[in-house]
Amino acid sequence: QVQLVESGGGLVQPGRSLRLSCAASGFTLDYYAIGWFRQAPGKEREGVSCIFLNDGSTAYADSVKGRFTISKDNAENTVMVYLQMNSLQPEDTAIYYCAHARLPIFDRLRLNPTMYDYWGQGIQVTVSS
Repeated sequence: QVQLVESGGGLVQPGRSLRLSCAASGFTLDYYAIGWFRQAPGKEREGVSCIFLNDGSTAYADSVKGRFTISKDNAENTVMVYLQMNSLQPEDTAIYYCAHARLPIFDRLRLNPTMYDYWGQGIQVTVSS
């Protein structure tokens, strides 16, 4: 059974850090990507970052480059994908989702939500003083 479960969200002050975790299970091959997306109220869902499980390559949205870092940790039946978020700003406030995508994906579509087929339930991140 395919499952993606996010954790680690919450309320944080501007300038501080937060690490999100995504537990991905039920996938039988390593030929896929896990992406992080976010959706703020009244806005479209946007891609934040992704990592390819086969070769570890990554991609970031311009708005988070230099502040966010994606990483992975393979366990026996579950892959953990982390999003380390530093220097958080109020505009980072959103519901964050992790999602699975089958490969291959064109480079320009790596952060396109339509490329992703399984989604977690989402977790709230609020940046406020």
